[in-house]
Amino acid sequence: MWIEATIAMRFLRQGRAQSLLILFGIAVGVSVIVFVTALITGLQSNIVERTLGTQAHIRVEAPDESNRIAAPPPGTLQLVLEDRRAQALGPIDNWPEVRDVLDRLPGIAAVSPVVSGPAFGRRGDAVESVALVGVDLPRYLRVIPLDENMVDGRLEVGSGNALVGRQLADDLGLRTGGKLRLDAGGGREAVVNVAGIFELGVRELDARYVYLDLKQAQSLLALPGGVTVIDVTVDELFHADRTAARIRGLTGLKAESWMETNAQLMNALTSQNMSTRMISFFVAMSVALGIASVLAVSVAQRTREIGILRAMGTRRRQMLQVFLVQGAVLGLAGSLIGALAGWGLVGAFNTFGPGLFYIPMPPVLVPAAMALATVAGVIAASVPASRASRLDPVEAIRHA
Repeated sequence: MWIEATIAMRFLRQGRAQSLLILFGIAVGVSVIVFVTALITGLQSNIVERTLGTQAHIRVEAPDESNRIAAPPPGTLQLVLEDRRAQALGPIDNWPEVRDVLDRLPGIAAVSPVVSGPAFGRRGDAVESVALVGVDLPRYLRVIPLDENMVDGRLEVGSGNALVGRQLADDLGLRTGGKLRLDAGGGREAVVNVAGIFELGVRELDARYVYLDLKQAQSLLALPGGVTVIDVTVDELFHADRTAARIRGLTGLKAESWMETNAQLMNALTSQNMSTRMISFFVAMSVALGIASVLAVSVAQRTREIGILRAMGTRRRQMLQVFLVQGAVLGLAGSLIGALAGWGLVGAFNTFGPGLFYIPMPPVLVPAAMALATVAGVIAASVPASRASRLDPVEAIRHA
């Protein structure tokens, strides 16, 4: 094998200009693969992080209420015109047992019971429609990082304290330490102290959410001891739909994953992944065709040398290996240069780019891109290598 490598390096030195061109082409191709893949991966991670920063991976709720239609007497034809039943705010039956079951379920990282419902927020003559969200704060923070979204005041609920969104605070003229009257209807009212103001980054949530202690929210919403939602965080983000299906099977409750809630987002992420694979495939094809063309020209130009080597006893297998080694060397060297260039482009984007998001460099990306280019080089070299190994020594030496 050492002899084949020596001959391959000699051929490369003789065709230095061609080798430099193909090295440049491979480097450009690999740098494009590295940068585009890292860019799209970083963009997807940023989108998913922003989306899931305000919602749980899985929402577990009571099943929808449905009409029960009495069976007709035997022999009677019944025609039914049925309207869907209105869905009232209802608690989850036996939610402490459900919470404990989910706590022990493999693949689940956090479980948080929540009670939520509509109300009105009043301050003076100003009235806004709000959503009361009662939480067990230590559990809730493991699902939604509310502590990272505080812009004023302190993170505290209970004992008459509440947290309000920044947009709601602006609309009602609230500030930390101010008072907010909550009216949930049916004579259920409470005056709470604004302990802190948060900003989740979603205008609708920042304009409506009011976080309370679980017990106070239960009292205002006339759901003593009940919860309406159990929020769940899973270990494997993109396996949330499987976990949701398992929860449905175990509990009989309605469980919806973030992938179902954000179906359009999932379609966009899938399309981005497909576009990345297509770009990588066509770039790899261009690299392979470039190596194949250079080695094909090399075989045509060095027909006499190949004939002399064959006449001196070089076997077909050895001659085949010479050009395969050439392809591997070109692919490996070019991919190394390209990987470094791609890494530099990522660093330049993170340093001098618009700063909208950060591009992380996946640890397997550079080795994978180099392996792809090297394999493409070897495969591309197989056709001219096969042709060189089949040359007849006498005809090759006579070649002018």
